Amino acid sequence: MSDPGRLQRTFAACRARGRAALVTYLMGGDPDLATSLAMAKACIRGGADLLEIGVPFSDPIADGPTIQLAAERALASGTTVAGVLRLAGQVRRGSDIPIALMGYVNPVLAYGTERFLRDAAQAGVDALILPDLPPEEAGELTEQARAAGIALVFLLAPTSTPARRAAACAAATGFVYFVSVTGVTGARRSFSADLPGLLAGVRAASPVPVVVGFGVSEPAQARTLGKLADGVVVGSAVVSRIARGGTRVERAARVRRFVASLRRALG
Repeated sequence: MSDPGRLQRTFAACRARGRAALVTYLMGGDPDLATSLAMAKACIRGGADLLEIGVPFSDPIADGPTIQLAAERALASGTTVAGVLRLAGQVRRGSDIPIALMGYVNPVLAYGTERFLRDAAQAGVDALILPDLPPEEAGELTEQARAAGIALVFLLAPTSTPARRAAACAAATGFVYFVSVTGVTGARRSFSADLPGLLAGVRAASPVPVVVGFGVSEPAQARTLGKLADGVVVGSAVVSRIARGGTRVERAARVRRFVASLRRALG
């Protein structure tokens, strides 16, 4: 079952150790659900503090080519929303790590919002991230999620207006996800000089932790951004290591080593 306090206990524990939380992302069902489970376990063994599991969708507008291809592979293997929820449940049975599902509104609506939230709670999911759901339009979902014990996460970008920042901070019940760059997911070589000030402003206004993601691909970047936020999200760089192929054992070892290097960078 979901635990409304699990997310905040995790962020508090990381804060007490003087470091940002490491959030790793993988696409559910990429290239199949059994491999996804092995990759999730590899992330956990590598030292991830929070696990994001993507729900594949045919029109992932916030994602760059690496995660788009992962969604295509997952859908081609027959992955469904129900399958991703089962995957989350399997992860939960073996670990107390917080789990966030990241997807899009359409599959949730098609599944049935109340049913989705009920099944997610039963699977032990702690938070839901829907990049295409503005906080101003999330009123009904917010109430349903609260009743199910699922936290909601909203995204902010460097281009977000002050009004949008205020709305996202007021509506978020899990954490605020600050996008480090304009555009879609994917590795970047550098970040804007304005990023530290923007993150400081959001953290000052937010009653919940603020994580930063989109573009983090190396331990050095994680170390730098970890000094500015409560958590650092690494997604495409994990997904690309899964996509390189090899046996399931080889992929898991590759992911575990990479996640461990990120974890060491954060302290």
